Amino acid sequence: ALCPQELRSGCFWRGLLAEAAATLIFVGVVLGASAAPGPLAPALAGGLVTGALASTLGAPQANPALTLALLCTRKLGALHGAAALLAQCAGAVLASAAARMALPDDAGLVTRVSVPGTAGQALAWETFATFQLALAAFATTDRAAPQAGLALGSAVAAGALAAVRNPPTLGLPAPILAGSEPPLPQGPFSGGSMNPARSLGPAIVTGIWDDHWVSWGHPRVPPRDPS
Repeated sequence: ALCPQELRSGCFWRGLLAEAAATLIFVGVVLGASAAPGPLAPALAGGLVTGALASTLGAPQANPALTLALLCTRKLGALHGAAALLAQCAGAVLASAAARMALPDDAGLVTRVSVPGTAGQALAWETFATFQLALAAFATTDRAAPQAGLALGSAVAAGALAAVRNPPTLGLPAPILAGSEPPLPQGPFSGGSMNPARSLGPAIVTGIWDDHWVSWGHPRVPPRDPS
């Protein structure tokens, strides 16, 4: 139920500020790391910054997928959940705007379905990758911060490394490859976003919306709390 009294709570606004700041930091770090060649840098950067945020900011979701999972399981109020979603998207847009000014290539910012894959395969992978992230998040709810940070960071890095792979060269000779556009950091399934805000921010600032629905279209219902 909606609780307007929450709007007068300092804890409510501090929580929203933490969500916006955490999402801004997460998206900014991942987009900055995407300037490096290959998928390893953004995957490790995402995992490390997720662990750091979980250990320092009180484990904010910083991810609309996790917030929607909490809403679906009634672990988060409607007003708080809606406000958290807006804060996360705002933080992602700010980080994406800053990254676009700093980085020369818009294509490296956006998560898209790769040429070898299909939207259906990307949807299936995002469903699986986000599920394992939600599983880690719910399993570490009552754990100590360092343990939660390690588990969440590992889940983010594992999902990204599995999904984000440079497409094969298909045996093209070096001169053709040298004269062509650099391959996008995408794999045969998806960009390995696991975070709709991470995909939404770059899409807004670049205007590239190719297969963007994949990042929002997968179900986000985590396992039930055994307690």
